[in-house]
Amino acid sequence: MELFTLLWDNVVPFVFVLTVLVFVHEMGHYWVARRCGVRIEVFSIGFGPELFGWNDRAGTRWKVSAVPLGGYVKMFGEGDTVADADGQERVLSDEEKKVSFAHKRLGQRAAIVAAGPIANFLLAIVLLGGLFGLAGTPRLLPVVAGVQAGSAAEAAGIRPGDRILSVAGEDMQWFDDLRRVIAELPGVEVDVLLSRDDAERTLKVTPKAVPAAAGGTQMVGQLGVTADPAQVGYLRYGPATAAWKAVETTVVMSGRILGYLGQIIVGARPADEVGGPLRIAQMSAEVAAGGFVNLINFMAVLSINLGLINLFPIPMLDGGHLVFFMAEGLRGRPLGPRTQEYGFRFGLILVFLLMIFATWNDLVYHFKVIELIKQLVT
Repeated sequence: MELFTLLWDNVVPFVFVLTVLVFVHEMGHYWVARRCGVRIEVFSIGFGPELFGWNDRAGTRWKVSAVPLGGYVKMFGEGDTVADADGQERVLSDEEKKVSFAHKRLGQRAAIVAAGPIANFLLAIVLLGGLFGLAGTPRLLPVVAGVQAGSAAEAAGIRPGDRILSVAGEDMQWFDDLRRVIAELPGVEVDVLLSRDDAERTLKVTPKAVPAAAGGTQMVGQLGVTADPAQVGYLRYGPATAAWKAVETTVVMSGRILGYLGQIIVGARPADEVGGPLRIAQMSAEVAAGGFVNLINFMAVLSINLGLINLFPIPMLDGGHLVFFMAEGLRGRPLGPRTQEYGFRFGLILVFLLMIFATWNDLVYHFKVIELIKQLVT
């Protein structure tokens, strides 16, 4: 029973999250490839031996494989030859070239490759839009957690635990409302209606006038209170606003992730913060324990990460293919087979080393395996 609980709490959330993200990514490739007339031979979730699968009417083998750490779409005709039933290479016929990936126009091939990462960004937008519209976005309520010494709030008698109901007659729904209204009233005495011990009371408060920026002349009001992080409400948006907020959040989050990676590259942040599959599995379990809403939000963040990583200009990744296509467009012809082969070999080695590095970080810094071994042998 303990083993079942361990698997259910840790493995199942990880497999669920990764399967959804990989399926959407590969479905992006598959859908655009089919629209471009490419024959799809295999659509696989996972690598290694096939666990189960089926063939559809178009001849595509849909299967689930034993190692749930990725997936792939195998397209027909990646070159001018193809292996026959006896394993011998033969030249593609004219009919086969019509459904071959390699014989599609450059723009079509680029669209097929780019569709995977784009599908991940779209998934993140859909998930975030659903959260914004159904569950809402978390917002701090106007509840006081702390009062700064010598502040306007202390002078007026505001205490921790007070909930601000209105300021100068304006209702306070969120802590941001309180911050905004107070900032507009530097040095102005106002009535603050608050709730304390299930009773309402009104206090006279004069926000302190402080510079809006260091060394600046523009003054803003300051109350001197901090929000209670445990007091959170949820703001729901209409469909159009939720969709726009989802797009905006995806763009902002993408920029933050790239900035974070840039800081690691230049040494501004420690590289041991990079996590791999084991860390993702651990976080999936932790987030799933916090509820379905948290899990969906985590999936959206991971989907953005997956989309960005696949766009990196590394051979073997979608971004590497796009770089090759860009070179083909500039040269007017594809790169030579040997150049592409060496590029893919380099990309494979680099991806393999990155996986080792991320897994090492997981074991050493997140799971403390080295420390555990030392404790066992000492």
